[in-house]
Amino acid sequence: MQHRRRIRVKPITSLSLNRLIPNILTLLALCAGMTAIRLALTGKYQSAAAAIIIAGVLDGIDGRIARLLKSTSPFGAQLDSLSDFVSFGVAPAMLLYLWTMAQLQSLGWALVLLFGVCCALRLARFNTQIGAELPPYAYNFFTGVPAPAGAGLVMIPMFASFEFEFAFFRSPYVNGIVLAAVAALMVSRVPTFSFKRFRVPGEWVLPMLLVIGALAAFLTTEPWGTLLAVGALYVGSIPLSIRSYRRLREAAEELRAGLRSDEVQGPPGEPAAR
Repeated sequence: MQHRRRIRVKPITSLSLNRLIPNILTLLALCAGMTAIRLALTGKYQSAAAAIIIAGVLDGIDGRIARLLKSTSPFGAQLDSLSDFVSFGVAPAMLLYLWTMAQLQSLGWALVLLFGVCCALRLARFNTQIGAELPPYAYNFFTGVPAPAGAGLVMIPMFASFEFEFAFFRSPYVNGIVLAAVAALMVSRVPTFSFKRFRVPGEWVLPMLLVIGALAAFLTTEPWGTLLAVGALYVGSIPLSIRSYRRLREAAEELRAGLRSDEVQGPPGEPAAR
């Protein structure tokens, strides 16, 4: 008789509440994204857009809190990617389709599908790069536009429509062009700033806190205009990130070439290596 080998399932060990906080924030971001879809289905487009922004804020702090609490894990990384796909891939696509892209019928659906697919591809590529060895100059950059930023960029015409109430910004053709452009940026090789290892000099700490306080004040009083300004600043930072990345890469290549030439020539007084 053949004996069946029993598969032992490793039990989940007990964790402190502090170590669960990042995963809780990720789940709250997922709930915000799902709520945005529900609000869009009922025609509450401004509330739906606000829910996606809230999901973006939660997504921006869960990873940093995980690193501070030293509670990063493969489970948390996968949960974060799944939450990002729903909150920043599916939710913005559904919101824009119901808001304006449905006017183009099949073409409009194809464009929102393109955005969702590119978001999934971007997250899959990001997951494959976790733990990979990168050159030192590349750690401060993302490859392509990250999913939360892509969701914000693709909703810029919507923010402009809420702020200025011009029919131009609700045009499905305008939004279709933005959808296609942002989808291409998400899967591109364009380097964008990650700000993960960004350090604020001591003399800039107080001004930075004042800027954050002012930003919070403007978000509560003029949310759509503030989001437009933030989106414009991010778009303006992309050429700067490309130039900064190229400079760092060229400097690293020159340094590597200089080290190789020194190895070939050898120390002073010794013949060069053949």
